[in-house]
Amino acid sequence: MQLSDLRAAFSGRMHTDAPEMAPFLTDWRRKWTGDALAVVQPDSTADVAAVVRWCVNQRVAIVTQGGNTGLSGGATPAQGGRAVMLSTARLNRVRAIDPVGQTLTAEAGVTLQQVQDAARDAGRLFPLSLAAQGTCTIGGNLATNAGGVQVLRYGNARELCLGLEVVTASGDVWDGLRALRKDNTGYDLRDLFIGSEGTLGIITAAVLKLFPQPASQVAAFVAVPSPGAALQMLAQAQAQLGPTLTAFELLSETCLQLVEQHVPAARRPLAEAAPWYVLLEVSDLRDEAQARAQIESVLQVALEAGHASDAAISASVAQFRSLWALREDVSESQGAAGPTIKHDIALPIARIPGFIADTDAAIAHHFPEVRMVVFGHLGDGNLHYNVSPASRGMPTADFVALEGPLNRLVHDAVHAAGGSISAEHGLGVLRRDESARYKSTVELQLMRRIKHALDPFDLMNPGKLLAPEVTPIPETPAT
Repeated sequence: MQLSDLRAAFSGRMHTDAPEMAPFLTDWRRKWTGDALAVVQPDSTADVAAVVRWCVNQRVAIVTQGGNTGLSGGATPAQGGRAVMLSTARLNRVRAIDPVGQTLTAEAGVTLQQVQDAARDAGRLFPLSLAAQGTCTIGGNLATNAGGVQVLRYGNARELCLGLEVVTASGDVWDGLRALRKDNTGYDLRDLFIGSEGTLGIITAAVLKLFPQPASQVAAFVAVPSPGAALQMLAQAQAQLGPTLTAFELLSETCLQLVEQHVPAARRPLAEAAPWYVLLEVSDLRDEAQARAQIESVLQVALEAGHASDAAISASVAQFRSLWALREDVSESQGAAGPTIKHDIALPIARIPGFIADTDAAIAHHFPEVRMVVFGHLGDGNLHYNVSPASRGMPTADFVALEGPLNRLVHDAVHAAGGSISAEHGLGVLRRDESARYKSTVELQLMRRIKHALDPFDLMNPGKLLAPEVTPIPETPAT
């Protein structure tokens, strides 16, 4: 095997020196570090295909990476393995914008922020919104079916994509860049590749849905006595606001305290503390006065019913952003406070209050040395059910040792409630084996058959999403 042949096969950059490769080989959380023969950054889809064909010929694995902002180790190669790391950084063009058809075609390496900005410049909205949007890429968003804070109104990345361009595991290019709302001509290959975490092929471009820009956005930060009260308020808000309800977030008092402690600019919007808070947003296509009137009506009903005790409504863009910052800064504030055991879970919305009460109680009984940091997207059933040490004096090693039994307790409870142990972060290697515990034999067999049919040599991001022994890589053919 000659890496010089790989270098000659495509246009773009190729790194083989350890210092140049290092930033690509460790994940964002610095939890996993792997090895690669080379890091390549192709210039075009044709170049990606050329790299894949070389890897197939040499039986070398391919790990695709966008902005390297994933939280499950899905874009990091294994240690000691033979792999080429393929970065999509140079696939960074917005190819087309159609304001009339409300679509945008972007290559996989375009950052989410760049997609948002390009849509805004065309007078349109691309609603996917994540904390890492300045760094994460649209290819990675689609490969993990990213969610974010506006799923309630607009859906996950899957719902925001009309068509894909994909380099298959054989090095062919599937051009599925169709800007169609309706296309009933067989298997939906687009949906197969979205959420596959690079295990079936490499997304190189996508046609994305755009929406009209809202004329106004108003947010309210609301004190509520319990998740159950928040759920009652959500039902009321959906009934009154319909599609103008853009987001409905839940966070605990513990979360707000962490933000206060670690974000100097953070200010409490309410005079008195409450056990829980809701952040809701209304996006109205007409005017701000209408949006404020709508949100005030919801709050009045909630206050009268006892589902809320106090509320603050944004009166300017600056206030809108500051209210949202209280929610968006929770994760980094928890990280700044010390080690964290994270659970990105999805539950049937009606079961969330019972799940929180029962699982909090079970954790308090079995693990009294920890505290809960719970927040998330109540409107779509996605909770970030996180755990931190109860005191700064707890040794990190002792806390980390709790991860396995804590995960088992939480994920068993999620499964019993009919939920999912990965809502928007993907399985990667972090949740791969745990997910297999909860899937039926039929479901696992179907996934394995799809993997083997599309990637018979198990070269596409092996060891992620499905266990590596599913389709072992054959020996390198004789040359």
